[in-house]
Amino acid sequence: MNTFLVASDVRKTFVMHMRGGVELPVVANVSFSLEAGRCAVLGGPSGIGKSSILKMLYGNYGCDGGQILVSHRGRHVDIVSADPRKVLEIRRDTIGYVSQFLRAMPRVPALDVAAEPLMIRGVGRETAHAKAQSLFARLNLPERLWSLPPATFSGGEQQRVNIARGFITDHPVLLLDEPTASLDAANREVVTELITEKKAAGVALLGIFHDHDVRRAVADQIIDVSAFAAGKSAA
Repeated sequence: MNTFLVASDVRKTFVMHMRGGVELPVVANVSFSLEAGRCAVLGGPSGIGKSSILKMLYGNYGCDGGQILVSHRGRHVDIVSADPRKVLEIRRDTIGYVSQFLRAMPRVPALDVAAEPLMIRGVGRETAHAKAQSLFARLNLPERLWSLPPATFSGGEQQRVNIARGFITDHPVLLLDEPTASLDAANREVVTELITEKKAAGVALLGIFHDHDVRRAVADQIIDVSAFAAGKSAA
């Protein structure tokens, strides 16, 4: 089985510069791997560092140490030491991400927001829009909203645009930060189906799911983040 990403001894501490440089250790000795066709789930109580781990894998947060090796364009690249341009390249081609919140430019239609990751990779506008429309239909997003900016949408509607944007590409690694938050039961089921399809296509997934039913349905492995809590880890 192919291993697409390996985290080894990763650690993170936040420094509160507005509080005199107080340091808040978050996680330490974070070590795990992600394999093709499997969905790993980060477990543990709120505030333990699950979202911070996802953001370090995606390069949004810098790491204080360790390695995050990702298989990118046929070679292993360490996200921890990669320069910003390489991180952007990895995001475009190798690691996809569905965050908890949609960040979209004002006045940009939902269809363009969801299709953008494909167009950035060179897919034609018509083809990208067609795939976005298909995902919107599956996620029960009313067609009357497709040409409107998501800033005008409800939280659940914005999240469906966010999910379509994250699932529209064929990234070999996909990170999911509470993708079913704000969704009703029917759309949670759709997201479960989308995750199952990604697994069947050989994608390596890592997610955070507070919805126990979704977690049970998709998880092949539970990674207990409590074991990486900075106060409990060996120095």
